[in-house]
Amino acid sequence: MDTIDFIVHLTIKYIVMSNDTWLLSLQTETPQEGFELAIKLSRMGVKYTQPDMEVLKKLRTDYANNASNLTAASSVVAMHFQTVSAANNYWKK
Repeated sequence: MDTIDFIVHLTIKYIVMSNDTWLLSLQTETPQEGFELAIKLSRMGVKYTQPDMEVLKKLRTDYANNASNLTAASSVVAMHFQTVSAANNYWKK
């Protein structure tokens, strides 16, 4: 599965075309899917916090070039991945 197919798969699996419902489950088939879900959770947190897309686009250049901000963003992804991993029993069979 290439990257585009994977993103489409995740979009179909986790996004419902309604106003507010997009997260159907924390369950994923693989750790890779879990990590992608953690990124999605992080991005949705930003989107809900700042729903104005123009402001988001304007601020992106500020944080995208700041090592401290990128480290903080990575920490948020890691925290979400920890949650998703636990929800999936660390993908133990």
